[in-house]
Amino acid sequence: MIRWIIVIFLALMLISWFTPLLQRMGFGKLPGDLRFRLFGRDWFIPLTTTIILSMLAALVSKLI
Repeated sequence: MIRWIIVIFLALMLISWFTPLLQRMGFGKLPGDLRFRLFGRDWFIPLTTTIILSMLAALVSKLI
């Protein structure tokens, strides 16, 4: 279980490092990425971006 916690932590850390780069490339602004304001907070749910990045990760893992 500790191994999974470490993997999740590292994945979240990598995502936070690459978020500015991905936003400059257009990810996060795709159709299907939801942005809305609720209870005075801005919410962002990147559905399309998540699907595209997971397909890209699956492709890379198949090639390796």
